[in-house]
Amino acid sequence: GPVTERTPLLSAQGGTMAEKNIGISQQTLVSRGETSGRKLPQYIAGIAATLGALAAGMVIGWTSPAGKDGVNLIKEYGIPISPDDFSWIGSIFNLGAASICVPIGILSDRIGRKKSMLVLVVPFTVGWALVIWAKSVAMFNVGRYILGVSGGAFCVTAPMYTAEIGESSIRGSLGSFFQLMLCVGILFSYSLGAVISMYTLSLISAVVPLIFFGIFSFMPESPTYHLKRGNVEAARQSYRWLRGPDYNVEAELEMQNEALAEAERNSESFFTAIRSRPALKALFIGFGLMFFQQYSGINAIIFYSGAIFEAAGSSMDSNISTIIVGAIQVIAVLISSLIVDKLGRRLLLLTSIAAMCLTTIVLGIYFYLKEFDPETIKQIGWLPLLSVCAYIILFSLGFGPIPWMMMGEIFSPQVKGIAGSSACLFNWLMAFIVTRFYNPIDKALGSHVTFWIFSVVCAVGVVFVLLVVPETKGKTLEEIQVELGASRPSVSQSNNTHKV
Repeated sequence: GPVTERTPLLSAQGGTMAEKNIGISQQTLVSRGETSGRKLPQYIAGIAATLGALAAGMVIGWTSPAGKDGVNLIKEYGIPISPDDFSWIGSIFNLGAASICVPIGILSDRIGRKKSMLVLVVPFTVGWALVIWAKSVAMFNVGRYILGVSGGAFCVTAPMYTAEIGESSIRGSLGSFFQLMLCVGILFSYSLGAVISMYTLSLISAVVPLIFFGIFSFMPESPTYHLKRGNVEAARQSYRWLRGPDYNVEAELEMQNEALAEAERNSESFFTAIRSRPALKALFIGFGLMFFQQYSGINAIIFYSGAIFEAAGSSMDSNISTIIVGAIQVIAVLISSLIVDKLGRRLLLLTSIAAMCLTTIVLGIYFYLKEFDPETIKQIGWLPLLSVCAYIILFSLGFGPIPWMMMGEIFSPQVKGIAGSSACLFNWLMAFIVTRFYNPIDKALGSHVTFWIFSVVCAVGVVFVLLVVPETKGKTLEEIQVELGASRPSVSQSNNTHKV
């Protein structure tokens, strides 16, 4: 039938998808089912790409060893920095990241994912140079802003690259490498910052992007990008590199190309494509996930972890408690990357946000009692400690890595660059608002109210995930588009694409 014909999607629970092939013989599909490529090269390329996230994580973690209101920074550099100055030094990074999101999306469609990522080494180096040899607050701010630009650009390009190079069966794991490396970078900063000077920490942080450059230069460009440029031979080379010599790349190449060609026939321009039902739905999902990720209170919790650990009556050095929080995050994201392709995205998102809702309620009660009934508190000092650890573990299992991963999955190829970038832009703006205004709001309303605001947001998030977010586990990128309501009948290998 005509391309415009809608695929009847029955209820998402058990409905079968109408089986349609677009000019791909049945035999190709069968052979595609039998050979699965080598996974190791895909993991290597995924890790290499996310070394950029490691560098970005080190930028994010840098403010923690600087001390409360930047005391260690002031001691070392002898520059007068007011608490307000320092809150800008900390949060301006987010504005830098926000400003690059859309341009880097456009750039990665122009010159390719790989070149765009390699180019980022330049702003990284300039930014760190300004921080290392800072003579004034202004230099710190400009340096941090430029570092935000390079770090934020990785948050668009790395998930896009890993989603495009991976087979459906491991795309989730590859996608969570990004958040994993980000957390490793943060932990790295925390741990090094505890034992070395801020100056040395900055020097070491400046070297990481150079290491990334050295390693990532040897990785292939995303095959999807080559196909978008009509360069089939280059795409074939990429697939060969990524899937190993014994894998039949032709079937995958054919399917990707067919999907892109179909998209080409269906879409006149970005502006038409972005108004289509699947694209609007994907935007709603993407922005929603980013909103709940930031307003679930993660930044506040991490920000306050030292204070909460102290409140718990632990005599631990706040450096150590921060390092523990960082380590918990890394371990939890690692676990998430191992189970996300088995348990699925929805289940992890749901468990994650429901648990975050509960723990923020508990923390709210704790701070409420601390203010109005300090006696009771002495018996339950361990409670906030437990809540914080539970919160961080569950955030890192679901709402930490999965929104970034799904950015690479839910947008069609025509809108992915700009749509993914705008969701990213939104994320950084939210992060800026949370980190910049968290303190004043906390002082004005009290910690208990602030945490209860987060619980309400999380409760709404539970409903959002239940009603809006689709399961993308183990589906090809084309099948996901169909599920979001794309008009074209997509190739589906079997009726059980909806097994949840």
